[in-house]
Amino acid sequence: MKEILSHTEFQLKVSELSDRLLKHHPDTSDVVFIGIQQGGVVMADELMDAMKQSSPKARLQYGKLDITFYRDDIRRKILAPDTMHIPFSIENKTVILIDDVLFTGRTIKAALDVLLDYGRPAKVELCVLVDRKEHRQFPIQADYVGLTITTGTQEKIKLVKDADEKKHVILLPA
Repeated sequence: MKEILSHTEFQLKVSELSDRLLKHHPDTSDVVFIGIQQGGVVMADELMDAMKQSSPKARLQYGKLDITFYRDDIRRKILAPDTMHIPFSIENKTVILIDDVLFTGRTIKAALDVLLDYGRPAKVELCVLVDRKEHRQFPIQADYVGLTITTGTQEKIKLVKDADEKKHVILLPA
């Protein structure tokens, strides 16, 4: 196990992403933020907190997306569904999908499939903490990236909490 981002570095990346999102979307009235279960929700929770601190008057609509039944590997293993909570319309809104790690693009493809069942957004943007772009299997790229890293295909990157609830990003060997 190797630490990629310490808690302090993680907080800095979240702050940087928050600033970029607010700069690009100064008026958030037609923007919705959706974290992809599970790691994306952890990342999105942190991002929403940072955005609220930076811009307390901003209207931030935040939801959680479960892609369990849209995954293309559902037949290989049994998965228990996560919480789905989108308490607003996405119709004609800019949707900012938030995930912790962008790897092959399959999770994002599944998330897009789910979103289209909820309505037709005006635009979808992607915000990720870590991009592993050399392993992409679909033509998907992030609009907002905290860190781009080169890894082996069998390695895993995880956003984890320690005993003190501090978040770190680690690399697990193959």
